[in-house]
Parts: sequence; structure tokens; C-alpha cells
Amino acid sequence: MWNNKFSGNIPSILGKLQKLQFLDLSQNNFIGNIPSSFGNLTNLLELYLGDNNLQGSIPSSLSQCQHLITFHLPRNNLSNLISSQVIGLSFSPNSLDLSSNRFTGVLPMEIGNLKNLEHLDISENLLFGEIPATLKSCVKLEFLAMRRNFFQGDLPSSLESLRGLEHFDISNNNFSGKIPKFLESFDFLQLLNLSYNHFEGEVPTNGVFMNASAISIKGNDEVCGGIPNFQLPKCKSKKFKKRKLTLTLMLILFGFIGTNLVLSFQFLCSLRKKRKENTSSDSINLLMNVSHQSLLNATDGFSSANLIGVGSFGSVYKGILDQYKHTVAIKVLNLGCHGASKSFKAECEALRNIRHRNLVKVLTACSGVDYQGHDFKALVYEFLENGNLDEWLHPTPRKINETFQKQRKLSLLQRLNIAIDVASALDYLHHHCETPIVHCDLKPSNVLLDDEMIGHVSDFGLARILHDIVHNSYTNQSSSIGVKGTVGYTPPEYGVGNKVSIYGDVYSYGILLLEMFTGKKPIDNSFHDSLNLHDFVKANLPEQIFDIIDPILLPKRQEGGRRMNDTCNENRNGSLKIQECLILILGIGIACSTEYPRERMNISAVVVELHSIRQNLLRTCIRQVHKTDD
Repeated sequence: MWNNKFSGNIPSILGKLQKLQFLDLSQNNFIGNIPSSFGNLTNLLELYLGDNNLQGSIPSSLSQCQHLITFHLPRNNLSNLISSQVIGLSFSPNSLDLSSNRFTGVLPMEIGNLKNLEHLDISENLLFGEIPATLKSCVKLEFLAMRRNFFQGDLPSSLESLRGLEHFDISNNNFSGKIPKFLESFDFLQLLNLSYNHFEGEVPTNGVFMNASAISIKGNDEVCGGIPNFQLPKCKSKKFKKRKLTLTLMLILFGFIGTNLVLSFQFLCSLRKKRKENTSSDSINLLMNVSHQSLLNATDGFSSANLIGVGSFGSVYKGILDQYKHTVAIKVLNLGCHGASKSFKAECEALRNIRHRNLVKVLTACSGVDYQGHDFKALVYEFLENGNLDEWLHPTPRKINETFQKQRKLSLLQRLNIAIDVASALDYLHHHCETPIVHCDLKPSNVLLDDEMIGHVSDFGLARILHDIVHNSYTNQSSSIGVKGTVGYTPPEYGVGNKVSIYGDVYSYGILLLEMFTGKKPIDNSFHDSLNLHDFVKANLPEQIFDIIDPILLPKRQEGGRRMNDTCNENRNGSLKIQECLILILGIGIACSTEYPRERMNISAVVVELHSIRQNLLRTCIRQVHKTDD
């Protein structure tokens, strides 16, 4: 019964078909839970429930289906833990697909009991922790996909037993350490995707690593070596380091003496101020040490030619650090501005212990004095080539030439991808940090885009870390900075009592989402009296959807009447599907930006819903491409 338009709950009476061996209800519109009565289908061999809107947990009764060999649940809204009662205890499938849901927690150790498993896909969930060592028992695995989760730690050596792997994708996680050399001996690997993690050190050069088309290691900034096709920096030679040891020690000695002289002077001048602030620069302990002089050199004396942005508390410059030979963005705090110093500390505190693929990476901080003896504070970030989202949504002729302005347009899919990136970053900050973090100033200019148009949330100068506070409730946390935010994106409750909560970020995200797809700023000149972006969109959905959408996203016609936009706009069915996607996206924006905080949509649910919308949009485009080819 797959690929129909069935809706409602899956009838539990299907559980009475005890001789049933094959059941495919995928690609429908079923909602609700998976019926627990399916546990009575003890002869079931294959079960397909993907591409629906099912929710809740996997019923533990399914562990009674001891003959199940194919179990596919992708692209639903299933959540909670992957229960060890279901996985690995009774049945032993050869194909298990739980991808594109919102399962959370760790991958159960019982996964190792699935001795016959050949295909495992748990991508695009909310799973975290390390890869269980028991996975080594699944020696028949040929396909293993774990991308877009929050897995961390080193790749365990126990994976060496999985010699039959043909597809191994762990991209967009938080894995770290060195790339294991045992992967060189995986003779059958056709795809190895290690991109967007935190791997470091030398990339192997033998076996599968000789085939650049089969390997992806981008987004790992600390790796080096490998074959020339990877275009990675050369690894530093240990022998070279030994020859330079004496010189290095001398430089360290002179640097130590000079640094202590400067620090002693600074200490004597600012002891009273330090005591009042009750803060030590020791709390800023980041990756590398840079001086005021090195930042001065990197920016050509903080030249206006290198100025790329001005914010509430300082200016941002593009620079090249001589000793590291890579381009960076340097945020220099204007310490004459009230609250700038506390903003610097807030940003350091927020960014010190968090790492996520959709957060801008802070490389180091500089806290000292300049040549006039004035306090100097700066933050050094990775430089992202494509600027910020605001420049793409609202390009201005004075900043870019006319030719480039025509090219600087975001497609529907690009906007949806960026929206997912930003929501994923907020979900991490709110629900997956050791202590929840509220950004407090989410807006398009604080979303930076890299060379692949992946979104990165930046500027944590107003961030709040909710210490010892239940993060899904309000807090009357006070500060001399105050919760300023930006007009139009700041939630209404912040105007009374400076109440900080994760609901405030959700509101800002909702406004940002509406702006991304309507092209209108929340303080647009067309809004009069009490009208705002939220009410404007809500009043026009769904009937006037094409009257409020950014005109760039609308189908255009060329000679002969043929539309020039995406292939999936090329017939009426494709346009209707896109219309449905746009209505759903704007509906999420409205649900996030309601007046009352507790009525706002949970950001974790936002991530899941947007992933589902993207899957539907991609399927529509693929079908239209096939029809066009025919």
C-alpha cells in the first residue's frame, strides 16, 4: 500500500494478520504511533513505514517479530531513545533504517547483537555519545551511515573488524582525534565521508585514501598531508622541529620575559579594576596566543580597507595572521562603549566549551594593552567567504556591483538548507550543551555563510548561560548589559523585566524564517500601526501565499512561456508541491513567533519538520527531472 495518500492512524487491526510476511505502508500520510499490535505479526519478514508522519517511540512489542529481516522507518517524526528492548535482543535484521527522525540518546550497546546486519542508517537524528565498541560484532556490515548527529570521541579501533564496509558516512558530527590508519585496509570501500568533524593530524595515503573521488574530509581544519588531490597543508616534520628546538627555546625565553614585563605593568595599573570585576584573564584559555602587534599586522593597522562590519560593541576586520598563514575575521571591541567589556567576556564564556558545525568557530582571544597603554580586547574567528545572510537577502548596489547583485540570489532550497542550519545550531545550544545557552541576538546579519553556503550562527556578545536554572522556564537573570537584542527580532517579553529563556531565541528564529522566505524585514516600511511581520504573514496564509513570498522565489517565464526557475517548477504539479512547502515553512515561522512564549514551537521539532519539508521538496524536484528527461 506504499505511495498512496492514506492518512490518519495506522489501523491496529492489521496486527491480527498473523500470517503476514510483508507490509509496506511507506510514502503515505499516516500519523500517530506505530501500533503495538504489530508485535503479533510474528511471521513478518519485511516492514516499511518510512515517509509518513509517525511519532512516538518504536513499540517494544516489535521485539516479538523474531523473523524480521528488513525494518525501515526513515523520514518520520519518531523520537525518544532507541530502546535496547527492541534493538538487538530478539530479531536480527539485515537492513535497519531509522534515519531522518529525532531519536535521541546514545546508540545502544545491544546493536552488536545484530550479527546479520548489512545495512544500518541512523543519519539525521539527535543521537550523541561515542560509537559503541560492540558494533565490531556486526561483521557483515556493508552500509553504515551516521551523518548529521552529535556523535563524538575517537573512531574506536574495534571498527577494524568491519572489513566488508562499502559505504561509511559519519559526516557532520563531533568526532575528533586522528583518522585511523586501519581504514586503509578496507578494500571494498567505495565511499568514506569524514567531513565536518574535528579530526586532526596526518591523513593516510594508502588504500582507499589514494582515491580522492571516494573520500571526503572537508571541514576538518586540523588535518594535513594526504595525497595532492586533497589540497591539504603539509604536515610539520618532527625532525625539523628538533633542529629548531634551541631557537624555539630562546624565542620562548625572550617572549616569556617580555610578556611578564607587560603583564606586570598591566597588573599594577589595573589591580583595583580586576578585583572589582572578580574576573581573571586566565578564564580565556583558547587555542592559540596572539598579541596586539600580530593583529595590527594582520589587518594592515586595522585599515578601513579591511573593515567588513561594525556592530554594537566593536568592529570586524579581515586579516591574515602571519604565523598561521590563513585568513581570519578579527572582532575588535570598542571598550569605550558601555557593556563592551562584559560582552567580550560573555562571548568568550559562551564559545569556550561549545563546538558545532553550524556555530562560527572562535580561534583565539586577545586581552591586553595597545601601544598607548589602553585596554585592548579582540576575538579571532574563522573567516567565512560568503559574508552574512542579511547581505544575501537584502543586497544593496552600493556594496556590490550590478552584475554580482544579480548573481547574489538564494534559491528556495538554499534558504531551506540555511534555515535548517540555524535551527540545528539553536537546538544544540538549548538542549545539547552541558549548560543551556541563549543567544539573545539572532538575526540575518549574525548568520554567516561559508563557501558551500552552510549557515553558521555568530556573535555571542549578548549570550546568556543559564547556570543552575531549568532551561525550559524563564529566568529573571539581570545584567548591566541588559537584553538589548535588535528591534524586530527581540521577543516582546524581553521588554518587561529582561526575562531570558530559550523561548526568546525561538521567537527570533521565527522572525528570521519569515524574513528569509518573504524577503521583508521585520521593520519593513510597509508595516504601519501595530502590523508586524508575524501578523502580515498569518493574515495572508494560505490563500495569498504567492502575494507575500519573496518574488525571487516565484516562477518566471521566458520566451515561449517556459518558466525559468527550478526544474520542479516546470508543471502545475511541481508548483503545487512548492506551494505546499512554502505554506508549511511560513507556518513554522508563525508558530515560532507567537506572542506567548509557551505557545511557541519547540526548536527540536522545528529541525525535524524542516528536514521533512526538504525531503518532500527534493523528491518533487527529482520526479520533475525524470519527467523532463523522458
